[in-house]
Amino acid sequence: MKGRPPGKSDAPRGRKPAAPGKSFGKPAAGKSAPGKPTGAPGRARGGAKAATARKGEDGKPAFKPPFKSGPKRPAAKPAAAKVAPVVQAATPKPSAAKGVSLDVRQYRVQPDDDGIRLDRWFQRHLPDVGFNIVSRWSRTGQLRVDGARAAPGDRIAEGQMIRVPPAEAKASASERPAKRAMVIDLTPDEIAYVQEMVIHRDAQAIVINKPPGLATQGGTKTDEHVDKLLDGLIFNAESRPKLVHRLDKDTSGALLLARSSRAAAHFAKAFSSRTARKVYWALVIGVPSINDGMIELPLAKQPGTGGEKMHVDEAEGLPARTRYRVIERAGNRAAWVELQPYTGRTHQLRVHLAAIGHPIVGDGKYGGKDSFLTGTISRKMHLHARRIRVDHPDGGRVDVMADLPAHFASSLADLGFDLSLGDMPLDDEIDRTPTREDEKKYARQHAKQVRKDRKGERRSRGGE
Repeated sequence: MKGRPPGKSDAPRGRKPAAPGKSFGKPAAGKSAPGKPTGAPGRARGGAKAATARKGEDGKPAFKPPFKSGPKRPAAKPAAAKVAPVVQAATPKPSAAKGVSLDVRQYRVQPDDDGIRLDRWFQRHLPDVGFNIVSRWSRTGQLRVDGARAAPGDRIAEGQMIRVPPAEAKASASERPAKRAMVIDLTPDEIAYVQEMVIHRDAQAIVINKPPGLATQGGTKTDEHVDKLLDGLIFNAESRPKLVHRLDKDTSGALLLARSSRAAAHFAKAFSSRTARKVYWALVIGVPSINDGMIELPLAKQPGTGGEKMHVDEAEGLPARTRYRVIERAGNRAAWVELQPYTGRTHQLRVHLAAIGHPIVGDGKYGGKDSFLTGTISRKMHLHARRIRVDHPDGGRVDVMADLPAHFASSLADLGFDLSLGDMPLDDEIDRTPTREDEKKYARQHAKQVRKDRKGERRSRGGE
């Protein structure tokens, strides 16, 4: 293609000609464009659009891409490709959680953190992730240690890998909801329902009698739970009460709530230091050979259950201790026992009783088909948090007993048990001088037990 005549503008009709000193034609042989060495590649004026050749009537380009005169500019560096960040499995720094990460993070447990609780690890290394967030991650299965579901109270060991979900952004001050002056999220029926559970209330604490079948906290496929109903227990306080501990969904009984942050910290310390005392009642299959004994069997999560089930693990389990005392027996068919957990492992009472051959009536998860009694005895779980005793933040004690649910009380009555014999003194209460009423109670209990033992002996002799 021939070059355009000298001085002929390359610009389209109606447009302003190019400024002097700029050449748009093809340089003549042996000559170079002003300001540009011969053979140097040109740069299209006006970017990609100007560099695109216009087509004539015959469909061929009307001219070659123009050259731009003037000093040569360095070529632009190509944009670096974006690569997703790789999260290193290392001990995190405290500032690691200040931003919001959109990636799942993994951290290797270092020697300094060996043996601490998982929630304490978050306090050390990810302080911006609060306990409520950790608990929610745990309930929904997002928080994992070595691939298995983990709970805030689990102990971690050096070398384990902690999987942390993407961080959640904290709401700004303008986004945070104001303190609720009234209950607006619950229906009147829900408010009445949760307030009927209250069996103790003071300035710092509330104790409710949780019914069986109601979970303490929400989770996957769990929409109805105590935590959801706590707005109905604000009463005259500034905020909703806080959960201090939990009960299994099918376990009924006394559940302690803190009405202030100060009370929550006080009660949490009481549970972690094991100064709080909890007493449970259970109906079990068969009769333990020892009336007053201690079960000491380490517990761990059972592999293959997603952390939903525990089992006895002598090699790697965490220490677990349960005191039990037989209150009454129904021949060799069943026994009514009192339980005092000295540690707080998941499902501890249920696993321990099943391990010694006396599963709780109605606990098919750990007792299988052998955990049910025939006849009129309910198939529901027969485990009840009868009593809770804990030091009060303002001095004195919170010491509350919760009545049995209907199905449990009916089963005890059908088996001929005397409800007045159930509340035995704790060890530190035995040293006090017994009252006349205590002496009568112990005498009735002893006489009844002797009669049952003799009845069992006569049956044994008759069968020989």
